[in-house]
Amino acid sequence: MTLRLSPTVRRFGLAFTALGVAFLGALLVLRGMAVGWGMIAVAFPASLGLALAGDALGVDFAGTLRTRWAALSAQMRPWMWWLVAYVALKIPVPLWPEGFPVLGLLSTAALCVAGWLYAAERVGARRAWAMAALSFGVGWGVELLGSRTGFPFGIYSYGTAPPPTLLTVPLIVPLGWFALTLAATRLAGGRAWLAGVLMVAWDVGLEPLMTAQRYWLWSDPAPLWAGAPLQNFVGWWVVGTGLAWAFTRIAPSLFGRTGRGWGWPMQVRAAGRVSVGFRAEAVRVEPAPRPDLSRLSFAAAYPTELFFLPGGLVLVGRYVEAGGTLVAMLAALALARAVRGRGTGGRA
Repeated sequence: MTLRLSPTVRRFGLAFTALGVAFLGALLVLRGMAVGWGMIAVAFPASLGLALAGDALGVDFAGTLRTRWAALSAQMRPWMWWLVAYVALKIPVPLWPEGFPVLGLLSTAALCVAGWLYAAERVGARRAWAMAALSFGVGWGVELLGSRTGFPFGIYSYGTAPPPTLLTVPLIVPLGWFALTLAATRLAGGRAWLAGVLMVAWDVGLEPLMTAQRYWLWSDPAPLWAGAPLQNFVGWWVVGTGLAWAFTRIAPSLFGRTGRGWGWPMQVRAAGRVSVGFRAEAVRVEPAPRPDLSRLSFAAAYPTELFFLPGGLVLVGRYVEAGGTLVAMLAALALARAVRGRGTGGRA
């Protein structure tokens, strides 16, 4: 019996295999083995090409790659380019560990710009600014309160945090609250409680990674995971759920909900889908589904972190935490898929 894989499975199977080789190269570089550089230089660009045209290997790979790249380029929106920048800024981290504070801040800022542009394109700049300002203010406020009083997350300190900081709170933290909340709420389809669950699963990976980088240090007497107590994850769910609920009131249509939202008339803009023609003779294989970015949303940031967070923990030697993060985020994604598959029931 012959196993037949769909073109999509072939493409992404090959691409992830190449990424695995590049990741292994990064591990070798960290151990002082120069051969790792060669593996990265070959495997990483190959993963990009394979993701786009891996199903055409041995037939017309170059022609298929050119055609599909042209199709994707014609459909790219400004927010998508910033999302690409966010990913690109994460790639050098294993090769420049001491640059983590700079690269981490720049990548988070790029993700925030992507999120703001995504929202502004669909519901207007005022609502996008309202969501960004609310999440930044709340995120900064609860972190300042938490680091000084132990409420609502537990006992921790920002005393070792790298600059830039805002009254001891690293700037990356409130920026992250906006990007995380927007991606989780979009992925949850506007269900605030589910967005909170997705954010808690995200924090399962953030805690060991950011403490390893000394952005914050835990001293709570009841640690549960990477020094963080159960109270931390309950606090994350409460704050994340509250922000997600507010987002769905500010811009309900952005998350698939009805209503005008708070304050302003709803300004809904087209997502900017671009129709692209294909020349049949350019691809001489049974084509995979044509590249189509019209359904891509900012929720893509979540599965992107599903790759980078566990990978980053492996690179800093936190293997158990990497496995735990992978399980938590996969479970949260599965829950989101199951809940959304049930239709409109159970919204917060």
